[in-house]
Amino acid sequence: MNTDLPQRRALVTGVSSGIGAAIAERLLQDGWLVEGMSRSAPAIEHPHLRFTAADLMVPDSVAGALAGLPPVEALVHAAGVMRVGKLGELPEDDARTMWRLHVEAATQLVEHVVPRMPEGSANGGRVVLIGSRTAQGAAGRGQYAATKAAMVGLARSWAIELAPRGITVNVVAPGATDTPMLKDPNRTGLPPKLPPIGRFVKPEEVAALTAFLLSDSAAAITGQQILVCGGASL
Repeated sequence: MNTDLPQRRALVTGVSSGIGAAIAERLLQDGWLVEGMSRSAPAIEHPHLRFTAADLMVPDSVAGALAGLPPVEALVHAAGVMRVGKLGELPEDDARTMWRLHVEAATQLVEHVVPRMPEGSANGGRVVLIGSRTAQGAAGRGQYAATKAAMVGLARSWAIELAPRGITVNVVAPGATDTPMLKDPNRTGLPPKLPPIGRFVKPEEVAALTAFLLSDSAAAITGQQILVCGGASL
């Protein structure tokens, strides 16, 4: 346990599985109090984890969950979904789903929690959005890439606005990560590509970078998109 983070509280979305679950576990190991938010309950059981059920696709559901949330020092928006389809083939509802979850929900969360975040040059609040290496563009993933690229634009804009308060905002952008999303039937026909390192990224590796960005040591890092891609971007 990292004792330099006594009783700090983080809100983490998407804690029921994948990267969100790994981030919650890492923060709990580091001594954080974790407010978990997702549609279904996480498999993790820990005295410092409090779960609130919320459907991030429904603004009223998110607002209701946030209403009972105490102030937090950090927000990690890890909930995400991928819907794939070549140009002209992706259903409009799938595009709207990704925009709502990756962009609108992120905005709703930030607008609620940031006003109550602590300020300070070394220990101000922290915001991390889980993006994707695909934000750079990928065939058959245009709408997904667009929503993840929008997250970068949001993060950089918020980072400039919040820098005077000592609050940092960054994007962690994984490449193909070994999570249930890799086996999602909705991506049939566009399988993930193995990174040059010869294996998929581990959720724990994404969680480790996220945990660092929430630490006091990362106080000077803001407005950045940091890739964890196993060399896929080279």
